Amino acid sequence: MADKRLLLLSNSTNYGGGYLDHALESIAEFLGSGVKEVLFVPYAGVTIAWDAYADKVRGRYEEIGYRVVPIHRTDPIEAVAAAEAIAVGGGNTFHLLKTLYDNDIVGAIHDRVSQGCPYMGWSAGSNVAGPTIRTTNDMPIVEPPSFESFNLVPFQINPHYTDARLPNHGGETRADRLAEFVEANPGVYVAGLKEGSILRVEGRELSLLGEHEARIFRKGDEIRDVRPSESLQFLMDG
Repeated sequence: MADKRLLLLSNSTNYGGGYLDHALESIAEFLGSGVKEVLFVPYAGVTIAWDAYADKVRGRYEEIGYRVVPIHRTDPIEAVAAAEAIAVGGGNTFHLLKTLYDNDIVGAIHDRVSQGCPYMGWSAGSNVAGPTIRTTNDMPIVEPPSFESFNLVPFQINPHYTDARLPNHGGETRADRLAEFVEANPGVYVAGLKEGSILRVEGRELSLLGEHEARIFRKGDEIRDVRPSESLQFLMDG
């Protein structure tokens, strides 16, 4: 079995920046010259039409030399089987996963990426790279048949991680919510990815790109921040 190659972005747009601005260089370096065409999955889009979503992504990928094929304009099973690379966009994670199941391609994408097909995701598209979507931030606007997702990495991902607390709001923080998750799921790691952060997987090797630390949660462990210069290999080793 070929080594998996993944590029997992916390978000698509940094504050004050343009769409995928912070990631285009990383995407181009990740894909290299061996890929010409990227299969784009817009299923997380709810209030944006999938054609419009695909056009938005196409414009950015064409700037760095890659064609984009929207999966919803093809036979999805055949498209996944033939994909040179796969990109899964952000939006609502529950809507994304339900539509993946509706089209019977959760297993197909897992298998194709396990064969070495490069995978890129941002926001919801990164969350589904983990074993389940149970660390999404999204509202369950639809009900997928399962919370199990692609299981391309052995740890949970929480995109858009923030320590911010709203003024005059006494509700739970993101850290509080993730503490609940690890309490209910002993032994499972969660990586909180701050805005602008990217995880890159090359086989069994994992690296953190960007300027911010990843916040790591596991029951019984102190919550800790890992800088991009430090090793995150323990997440891949379980």
